[in-house]
Amino acid sequence: MKKVVTVGIGRKSFVVDEDAYQRLSLYLSKFKEKTGMGHDSAEVMENLEERIAELFTEALGSRYQVINLSMVNTIISQLGMPDGSQMDDAAGYGEEARSIPAVKKLYRDSDDKAIGGVCSGLALYLNVDVVIIRILFVVALAMGGTGFWAYVVFWIVAPLAVSAAQKCEMRGIPATAENLRRFSTYR
Repeated sequence: MKKVVTVGIGRKSFVVDEDAYQRLSLYLSKFKEKTGMGHDSAEVMENLEERIAELFTEALGSRYQVINLSMVNTIISQLGMPDGSQMDDAAGYGEEARSIPAVKKLYRDSDDKAIGGVCSGLALYLNVDVVIIRILFVVALAMGGTGFWAYVVFWIVAPLAVSAAQKCEMRGIPATAENLRRFSTYR
């Protein structure tokens, strides 16, 4: 029989066994030490917890299950540390998680926006220069106004990339700890 605890991670509640809880707590404390931001690491830690919560939710699906040590080790191995290294004793766990390809999604880019971030978001999604997309929208606007309506539709359909995990998805790179730190709004 194992002891379980209910914890809040990324504004969601999870039931975690005691071994997994201790391992996750150790990871979060070591991660915070390695960020090198001192008191300003709160936003990075919040982004990390949100990403951990997303990964737990994906792993659990719709069934009720206790998060165990192997799930925590897989996620720790996938995320890594902010300097790109792995946690000291995480070797051998979750190698399958590191081979998972990153998902690329369409978002509006909040970092490189002229009006609403539609053109820069489309440029990142299509892997083209943002200038080309902007020129296409201006040409479409000059040829009867379709560029304006296309821009409005994309503005409505594509959400704004706010979190570091969304910025990683927008670029098609894995949401590892190093990338979460790189794209957090505090630099």
